[in-house]
Amino acid sequence: MKLLLSFAVLFFTVTLQAQTGTTKPATKPVAKPVAKAPAPVLKNMYDSVSYAAGVSVANFYKQQGITKLNTAMVSKAVNDILGGKKPLLDDQACNNVMNSYMAKIQSEKSKPTIEAGQKFLAQNKLRPSVKTTTSGLQYEVITEGTGIKPTPVDTFVVNYRGTYINGEEFDASSRRGEPLKYGMSQVIPGWTEGLQLMAVGSKYKFFIPYNIAYGAYDYNGIPGGSTLIFEIELLDVKKKQ
Repeated sequence: MKLLLSFAVLFFTVTLQAQTGTTKPATKPVAKPVAKAPAPVLKNMYDSVSYAAGVSVANFYKQQGITKLNTAMVSKAVNDILGGKKPLLDDQACNNVMNSYMAKIQSEKSKPTIEAGQKFLAQNKLRPSVKTTTSGLQYEVITEGTGIKPTPVDTFVVNYRGTYINGEEFDASSRRGEPLKYGMSQVIPGWTEGLQLMAVGSKYKFFIPYNIAYGAYDYNGIPGGSTLIFEIELLDVKKKQ
């Protein structure tokens, strides 16, 4: 009888707690803080050389426009080569992958410049004084000379000034202090084509699309995809002997 009474009291107490919401909640285990891995330390020459190699590789590709790499795959490639294992890609495949990826990066980078140039040329060709060739080269005659015209095998002598479509100058013969003397085959296609239209004594203004200028890649400070404007005065032609 005493045992039954104790059980009844216990049951009543638990029931009352459940009804009044006073049941003590279960205690959750406290999560232990995860210890942070210690920062790498250059302990010896081996560590320093390894880190320097990584810096060199990262800086090189960062300059090429590659700012994200799967470092786990980079590490595997390094370990495969240094460990004498067969790599996942041979030299030719590596070159193809890198060339394709670099072309993609450059295309994305140059796209706004290319589009700006195309818009400029579309408007410029509407001017009555501007003529357009089949290659897309546009030119305007400022002064028409009466001398001989160069051929693709000759050497030309010119004064010139080069600007972007916004009018900013990027090069000029006056910066050198003397005319430019070059072979016809040593310049951009837009120049090779345009100079053959000119007689000695002429001064033309050329509007050159990027594909017959320096292309989609950056070149000596000229942004990839740039449409370029040149004022060229043909001073002389040296015929090939």
